[in-house]
Amino acid sequence: MVNTYSYKNVTWIDLENPTQEEVRELMKKYEIHPLAAEELLLPTTRSKADRYDDYIFLVLHFPAWKHSHKETRQEIDFIIGKNYIVTARYDTIDPLHKFAKMFEVNSVLERNGLIGEHAGYMFYYMMREIYHSLHDELEAIKDNFDDIEKKTFTGKEKEMVFEISNVSRELLTFKHATNLHEDIIASFSEAAAKFFDPDFSHYIEAIKSEFMRVNKTVVSLAESLSELRQTNNALLEAKQNKIMMTFTAITILSSVVTIILSWFLIEAVDTPFKESPHEFVFVGLVAFVTALVLALAMKAKKWL
Repeated sequence: MVNTYSYKNVTWIDLENPTQEEVRELMKKYEIHPLAAEELLLPTTRSKADRYDDYIFLVLHFPAWKHSHKETRQEIDFIIGKNYIVTARYDTIDPLHKFAKMFEVNSVLERNGLIGEHAGYMFYYMMREIYHSLHDELEAIKDNFDDIEKKTFTGKEKEMVFEISNVSRELLTFKHATNLHEDIIASFSEAAAKFFDPDFSHYIEAIKSEFMRVNKTVVSLAESLSELRQTNNALLEAKQNKIMMTFTAITILSSVVTIILSWFLIEAVDTPFKESPHEFVFVGLVAFVTALVLALAMKAKKWL
């Protein structure tokens, strides 16, 4: 599917699951190299930045937004010319959808006065929207992290093991999807410095800043999560040790009582209470008092 948007001097062609015919038409219209055009047809695993004579070709991967259940990351291919930009994607990507809405509200576009001067500025605003969305996703993860932290100290250590693992998996997805962004943006910066006007370098630095903000948040959350995992594991281990100690103490108590009762069962001439009509009561009291004293001693040592 092809959606085309135009504002001032710049045209944006957005391809979703592009077909060979759609890509062939773009090749003819914008003289796109066959190798670059071929990469628009299917997602790739490698991020890249290539400079051609009339455009810059970028492949970037992003963490999959929550509504997407196909993959853990999503790809956007960019072809950035002087007065046009092509995006190719293979799934619904909310920030691009939101950005497209800007073209339907001219008042919003007017506030971003540079967006129509050349395609580089449009790329900047696209990337800013995407990184803002990523940061919002990380804020949601942070809220989940705060909730886990509270529950960790309210006796729910076992349940939090799975919650911590889920958050860790989400952060790992962010790392894997964006680990090459810094290098790709640096490569784009070198190519764009010659391709666009010198003033655009400021906006490239702004793109880098947006990425670094996302990256620092991921690193910070990962470090905090690691510390929380260690704390949760320590609390869980302490609770398990307490349970084992309690079971051990109960086993000792029952063993002592069993030994006492077995001692009174021995057939001997001088067995205590042997001839007493209250033998059962006396034996029971001896076992109970012994168990009580032993239990109090264990309680004093915090074994129970």
